[in-house]
This record gives sequence, C-alpha cells and structure tokens, in this order.
Amino acid sequence: MDRAEIDENGKGLLFFGKAKVQECAPVEGQDNVYVLGTVVALERKEQLAPKPGQFYLIRSARSAVQFDRPISVYRSEEKYHEDSGVKIVMLEFLILEKGRGTQELCSLQIDDEIELIGPLGNTFELPENIAESTSSSEKNKTDICIVGGGIGVAPVANFASSLKPKSYDFYASFKSGSYGLNYVKPKNLIVTTDDGSVGMHGMLPVAIDAQKIKDAGYKVVYACGPTPMLAYIQKICNEANVKCYISMENRMLCGVGACLGCTIQTKEGKKRVCKDGPVFDSDIIEFEQPAARRPSLPEGTEPDLNVEIAGVKFRNPVFAASGTFGYAQNYRGIFDVNKLGGICSKGTTLEPREGNPGQRVVEVVGGNINSIGLQNPGLPHFIQYELPEMLKLEPTTIANLAGSDLDSYVKGAELLDNTDVKMIELNISCPNVKAGGMAFGMKCDAANTVVSAVRKVTKKPIMVKLSPNAPDLVGVAMACVKAGADALSLVNTVQAIAIDIEKGKPVFANVRAGFCGPAIKPLALRMVYDVVAAMNKLPESERVPVVGIGGIAKWEDAVEYIMAGASAVEVGTATFSNPNAMIEIIDGLRAFMKRKGYATLSEMRGVAQV
Repeated sequence: MDRAEIDENGKGLLFFGKAKVQECAPVEGQDNVYVLGTVVALERKEQLAPKPGQFYLIRSARSAVQFDRPISVYRSEEKYHEDSGVKIVMLEFLILEKGRGTQELCSLQIDDEIELIGPLGNTFELPENIAESTSSSEKNKTDICIVGGGIGVAPVANFASSLKPKSYDFYASFKSGSYGLNYVKPKNLIVTTDDGSVGMHGMLPVAIDAQKIKDAGYKVVYACGPTPMLAYIQKICNEANVKCYISMENRMLCGVGACLGCTIQTKEGKKRVCKDGPVFDSDIIEFEQPAARRPSLPEGTEPDLNVEIAGVKFRNPVFAASGTFGYAQNYRGIFDVNKLGGICSKGTTLEPREGNPGQRVVEVVGGNINSIGLQNPGLPHFIQYELPEMLKLEPTTIANLAGSDLDSYVKGAELLDNTDVKMIELNISCPNVKAGGMAFGMKCDAANTVVSAVRKVTKKPIMVKLSPNAPDLVGVAMACVKAGADALSLVNTVQAIAIDIEKGKPVFANVRAGFCGPAIKPLALRMVYDVVAAMNKLPESERVPVVGIGGIAKWEDAVEYIMAGASAVEVGTATFSNPNAMIEIIDGLRAFMKRKGYATLSEMRGVAQV
C-alpha cells in the first residue's frame, strides 16, 4: 500500500468490511437496473469517503461468486459524529443486472449484508483553467459537458451532483426510458433513447457531434458508458479540439492495482483501470476496432440446429452426457427429454458392476469430485431392458461402452453391433476404475490398439471419449482417428483427490476420483480447441467431428465450444443443479444464432480458430 494510503499509525485508509442493505429495488420503468443503498460506518475519521468517479468492490456476503464486482458510486453522503468518533458514509449504487454477481446484488433484501472494499480508483476533477460557474463568457453557454450512456450514467451523475447547479450540460443516452438523473441539475438536459420512449429518438450521435461541441463552446467533456460510445466521444472531442476525460471499465480481481488483471492499452503503455483509472485523459486511450456486426436472421426465419456426426443425424447439438442421465428415464418426470438432440447411456460394461465402495461424491467449488466406479447392470441386461426404452424416445441414442480389458471392449462392441443403437461412444477415459478405463486413453499406442480392435467387429459409428489426463491428448486423439474412430468426444473428468481432514486419509476408496463441473470448462475448452486445430491440419477427408464435454452449464458455454470447432456438446453435471439446463441451452443457442445471423451450425463452427 502506498504511504499516502495509510494513516499516521500505519492503518489503511480504505474500508474493507460488511454493511447492511438499506435499499434494493428496481428503478422505475427498468426491469434490469436496480438502486442499492447501504450505510458504511468507518472505524476512524481518517478513513476515506468516496469522491466522484470512484468505485467499490462489492458482493453479497452470502455469495456464490468468487470475486467482488466493481460498482461505481452513484451517490454518497458523509457524516461525522463527534460524540462517537464514527464517520458514517451513506452510499447508493446503480447496478445493471447482467451476470451472476450482479444478479445476486439485485436480489438482496433489506438488512442483508454485503462486503465492500473502497473507495477505489481516481476521480473526476475540473482542470485548473475551467471555472466552475453558471455560464461561460458567452450568454447561456457552459464550459462543462457531461455524457452518460446506460449504466455509465451513474459515475458521471455523481460527478455532476458535486458541481454547482446549471454549471454544466448533461447528455444521457439509453436504450429505453431513463434513469439515474435524480440528482442532476444541469443547465441543459438532453436525453436520447433508441426506442424514442424519452427525449430524442436515436443513439447519442443524434444529440451531439463535433460541430455541436464547438457551437456549444464546451471546454471540457466528461463521459462514461459503453465502449463504442466512449470511442465516439473521443473521436468528436478530438475533432473539436476539446479536452475529454472518460471513465473506463474492465474485469477486475483485486481492485487495488496488485494483480495487473484489468489493464487497458494506452499510448503510454498498459494502464490499470482500478489504480491508474478508472478516469483517463481520452487522448491516451487506444480503443480496439469494433468487430463487424453480423445482421440477424430475417424476421420469421429460424436457424437450423440439425447436426450430422459420422452419418448419424441429431435434431440439435445438445446431448445428455454419459454417467449423468442414467438410461434416459430418470428425468422424464421433470422435463421433456424428447427435446434433446441425443442421449448417451450410462457407462456400460460387458459384465455387471457394483461400482466403488465407500463415499462416492464430494461437492467442491465449481463442481464435484465423484467416484462411482461404472456401476451398471452389464451389457446383456442393458440390451434387453434399458436400450429398448431409450430407443422409444425421440433423441438419438448413443451407447457408452466401457471395459476392463481389450477382450471386454471387443465382446461388448460385438453385442452392440446387433442392436438398433445409432452410435457407440467408446469410453477409454473413466478415471474411477482400477482396471481398464482411463488406462487405454493415456497413451497413443494403447488407444490405437483398443479402437482398432473395436473397429474390426462393428459397423456402428464409433465416437471415442478421451481423457483430459493424457500427457499427449492431441496425440491420443490422432491415434484414435488413425485407428478408425468416426468421431471424438472430450473430455471426461479430471483426476483429483479429496482428503478427510478429521480422519487424516483420502475420502475415496480408490484415492483418485473424477473432478467435473463448471470449474473445468476452461481446461476442457482448451483441449477441444487444440484437438480441432490439429484435426484441421489433416486432409479434409481424414477429419472427424469433435463433441465437446466439460463444465457446460449455459448456452454461452455451448456457443464457445462450437466456435472452438465442436460439432455438438454433451451436458452432464449442470443437470444435477438445474434439470432444465439442456433445454435452456437449446433455446439460448437458437436465440443467439438468430440474433447473430447464423442460419446453420456450420456457419458458426470453428470461427474462433486462428
């Protein structure tokens, strides 16, 4: 901590602690913007109260997210009680309900607790040559122009409320309606809305441009809002030769300048939004060129979600993953399983298995560690009883075949070859069994051997399920393709352990178990990306489709996998916490494709490969 941020006793001047919610309610006319009010009691009068432009890191005290969210101060009021020596700071924040963290904040009730760190960042300040007066030298004109866009109106409105009334003009731009203007007292208030519901109809350029800045006689402009708006403000201020200060945002971890995770590119090198900003001289900011926007699909046109993998047709690319959906009957009383594209059976072996002894599941941050041990009734029972019921359903049935040795894989494939199952998912990656399983998927030669042997005894398409634990996953994938695999699915669970600290021994009887859930998605996505990249180097006739697995919990996850090159995705752990997850993924994928103008999955597949 800088010396300027500690008092004479070496104690920090920032606040870190909890405060109770005084207010949390939606803004009138807005369904996703909330005002959150709280009161912070500072331990010492030396501790800092926020200034315009600063922010706090905030999250619910009972949060399910790991990191605080940076939220700009919308309004603050400071009171010092001489008798008690306590400084009280009343704070208001405007919050846009967007991701999980802000959803939590917008769901708080009065007297719920939040955690705060702050105030953080630098402030809006008037240049020395700008007189804060009610007018400039020209009658009815002001020197100061303030611009807010969407939720970015909060910090600039806070700044405006600190200035003399009618000493500035205020421009506010929204999609629909208006908010955050309660404490603003400008000489001129100009509001624009995309839908024309309030003020001028259109986006910010309908209200202000370089010529209007010149004509108004502004000497300085302050702005906060979406990045495209800030880039526009920078441009017109440069054209008008007027000084401009903009408040930037970026994803943050620490908020105090330590981690260097929130840097942005400037003409002076990388700058930290949390520490060097968030307020910057716009002259130094280097905005990225916006990506070309894809036109949405024409009204009434629906995207085609059909996908074909190794000659097998699926109505959509969302499959229930093996090991999480039983034999397709368990969830039929909860949602319409017929809406799925495919269903992978429970991992089934030639012989019946009782599975692993002892505790089988441990919940951890971002997922679970499990050691089921391929408990199943055996292939003959599956073929006689479970498979016929699966085949009655509309989703395409995939039989997940596991084994303990080469002979069991071969005999299992022979049995499945005489059934109506559409595809075999060859499981050479299960980490929860002592024999076979993952051992075949760890090395290229072993994978080649088992796939080659199975290929000889079945005409069914073979999709090989790969292990993330293989030292050379890409090599194993290519060995499987060479051996005759028609498709690949990856990844299975990541090998992990859990320790019972009271007993001082591993939780699981097998010691090692499989870690799955949202936490592994970045790892699994990278592996899918790498395998697809390697596949793309093969002649087109030798390439096989890849199905992505690992941590997929929402439609955005599925889009990432498809953009990485996956033909389809399998969803597993997410169903345990949200049985509707796969239906929501299908619906979200469809809506995304429509909005982005993707008529087919093939148009989107692999676009992120570089």
